[in-house]
Amino acid sequence: MTIEIDRWSYSQPTSTVSGLRDWQTLNTDIETFGVSQFSAFLPDVGAPVGQPYTLIASNLNIFTTTLSSNRYFPPRASGKEIIIHKLLHMFHPRPFVHSRFAPQGSSAVIRAENEHYVSIVFRIHAEFQLNQPPLHPFWFTPGQFTGELVIKRDASHIKSFHLFVPTNKTLNVDMEWLNGPLEAENMEVDIGFLPQMEIKSTSPSIPVTMTMESGDTVNILESDEPIDLPPVPMDTTPIKWNSEISFQEASDSLEKYMYPFKKVPYLSYLEACKVAEVEKKLVHLILLWGVLDDQSC
Repeated sequence: MTIEIDRWSYSQPTSTVSGLRDWQTLNTDIETFGVSQFSAFLPDVGAPVGQPYTLIASNLNIFTTTLSSNRYFPPRASGKEIIIHKLLHMFHPRPFVHSRFAPQGSSAVIRAENEHYVSIVFRIHAEFQLNQPPLHPFWFTPGQFTGELVIKRDASHIKSFHLFVPTNKTLNVDMEWLNGPLEAENMEVDIGFLPQMEIKSTSPSIPVTMTMESGDTVNILESDEPIDLPPVPMDTTPIKWNSEISFQEASDSLEKYMYPFKKVPYLSYLEACKVAEVEKKLVHLILLWGVLDDQSC
């Protein structure tokens, strides 16, 4: 944080920023998921490599351009929101899968594909409410969550999953809190850097029902007794894709999908000067504290 924390009585139990101060550990450090839950990341209809599609649509419109900051508890998740909520719930017990500001929601793009597998790159705009009553709300909004899922087309097996907050920019998390009851008058804002926030699968998925050496079939999730599982063969052969683009190309396509203004190329100052000299054009310089292409600004 850039604001002097002593100003907010950081060490006091009733401090407005106590939700941030007390968030020292994960809500859940390891979780078991059913493979079929990740079918939510697959497109509803066929999508070619490189063509973005919506996972969770925005619920903002021309009449409702933002959601209230004076809230504590997320609404009930439904449909494709459920798996996103469960994943983010591992970080903190109060994730909001719909951020207060546009662009809301989540999108994805197929990065690579073959007859059996697809590699999906996704982008999620979500945030967390760190405080509870009687404290005023404190919003923690990472710039974005991105990552990659390698899953069978029929959602019967997952090779790998990785979700993370990018750290390639100097600022990647926005923090906003109320120090009074009125949003317009009592809102405080700061921005900072989050060095690590990620979820990784520990191994490829394994069958729920397994045949033991005795010949008995056991459901490993329903058994009340410890089970000495037989070794599960792991296929370490790299997947050979029929069609693919790079992770960066997939990320760029999602960026343009969620931020239409990014369809116009934006260059750094030095790069812009070089291009302007070649094309004999003037330079329009925009200086920002943060960046416009994620939620941390």
